[in-house]
Amino acid sequence: MTNNDGRSVKLSSMIKGPVFFLILCLIGISVFLFITSRGTDREYAIDYTLPTADKWADIGLLEVGVGIRDITPLLENYDTWTDIDGNGVFDLQIDQYVDRNGNGTFDFIWLAGFGQQRPAQGVNDQLWSRAMAFRNNGVTIVLVSIDSIGITYDRYIPIRRMIEEERSDITHITFAATHTHNAPDTIGLWSYRLLFGSQFDDEYIAFLQQQIYDSIIDAVDNLVPADTILAQAYVPQENFTRDSRSPIVVDHQLPIAWFKNRSTGETIGTLASWGMHPEGFGSKNLLISSDFVHYYRQAMENGLSGENGFKGFGGEAVFFTGPAGGLMTQLGLAIVDRSGQTQAHNGREKSRAQGENLALLAAGALRDTNTGNRLKMKRQQVAVSAKTVYLPVGWPLKIAVGLGVVHPGVYGLPFNTKVRSEIDAIRIGDIEILTTPGEIFPEIINGGIETPKGADIVTEPVEVPPLRQSMTGVINMNFNLGMDEVGYLVPISQWDRKPPYTYDYQEAPYGEVYVGNPEVSPLVHQTSLEVLQRLHQTLASIQNR
Repeated sequence: MTNNDGRSVKLSSMIKGPVFFLILCLIGISVFLFITSRGTDREYAIDYTLPTADKWADIGLLEVGVGIRDITPLLENYDTWTDIDGNGVFDLQIDQYVDRNGNGTFDFIWLAGFGQQRPAQGVNDQLWSRAMAFRNNGVTIVLVSIDSIGITYDRYIPIRRMIEEERSDITHITFAATHTHNAPDTIGLWSYRLLFGSQFDDEYIAFLQQQIYDSIIDAVDNLVPADTILAQAYVPQENFTRDSRSPIVVDHQLPIAWFKNRSTGETIGTLASWGMHPEGFGSKNLLISSDFVHYYRQAMENGLSGENGFKGFGGEAVFFTGPAGGLMTQLGLAIVDRSGQTQAHNGREKSRAQGENLALLAAGALRDTNTGNRLKMKRQQVAVSAKTVYLPVGWPLKIAVGLGVVHPGVYGLPFNTKVRSEIDAIRIGDIEILTTPGEIFPEIINGGIETPKGADIVTEPVEVPPLRQSMTGVINMNFNLGMDEVGYLVPISQWDRKPPYTYDYQEAPYGEVYVGNPEVSPLVHQTSLEVLQRLHQTLASIQNR
């Protein structure tokens, strides 16, 4: 009895110990995942159309204002390094760095886009938050273009919260990143990976949010009555863009608006949108830059001297990236610059050539008085329809979301992981704007979706009609990475992760891995049609008053 009891007690203790430890571990993991998967401002969501059909105020003169703030990180606050093997990648075993603050680690500006471990070594041109505000009929809307790889929804919400606390005169703010591949990592995918974390720069995020906030306040404080000129340029595929994934569908449309102070005639700013990845500097670049967007904006503001030049418009040029999925790139494309020189290699001169060539198209359209393509904007009303949407994500993104590493905030059950995002439809007079929370394929915006052999899902095109066809402005803009970055939005009938692959690819094409769920694009398309319809309904009510 005694021996048996003793053995029983001992055996029971041996069982309880490991089981108890396992239970504690499971509880700890559950608490950790609960905390990391909650995200910030969890209850935040919007769903409105303003003005409502019965609340339109008098439509007077459209007011426009611009505010810009520098968002370039200060290099003196970071460590420096030497690329010993010249491969553009930081390798702790080979390269050398100077630990300026003596904390025993490498505090770098980790550039986003391409591969990881690409710390900046200098600045080619400043990064900006450029805000353009519009006010009329009791509504104030601000569009913000940010030189960043992309910013997730959860990091925009605090900026809106700050504005709500300080300013009751701002109705709606929409944000979008230009998607430059030469700016700090603002998502968490490209920072140097360590065993238990990364070198993600939370201090830069706080600085960025404050500068964006300040640019918005500046834009609203600078509002003045404006006259507006509208135009649309055609962007040829040759010498401008390469679609690196079949089917070959590119963004040919460059809608442009020119806002001038009604009293002085001076330029307030220009607004444009076109679909292209700002990545012409290439994967070996170690300089901070907004890429071709910088050279476009510089040319629009200051002009281009010499042969094939033009007089600048002044003011501030604001540029938004259009449908860039598909995948729109200048990598692998030789670009002939305005002087006739071919820029075949990635780098500053290729990006300069593309930006200046694009500015030549925009300037030509805005100053063309012969073809009827240029016209004075007649309607002046301002309206918005916006809706928070919950998008399903697949592997491997749902792991990063659950751990709070990328796009923190899990909604839905663990096996049906969703992330919170937003889609906006905006009207500024005769300008209509639709925001897309990622990099949408031009086929969804402009048409051309196919049902190729080998696709994972056998179906006719689902994302129809094309979204731009459903817009009713004189010029219609699509802002990619609008309010969020969830990855590439691939038409569901072109979704391709499993063999046999479409278009005779030998391996899975690039794109699907980020969002990981083929149902996202149909949902984005459906919600886009919904907010557009609501916008059009409230606009139609003006005529019935």
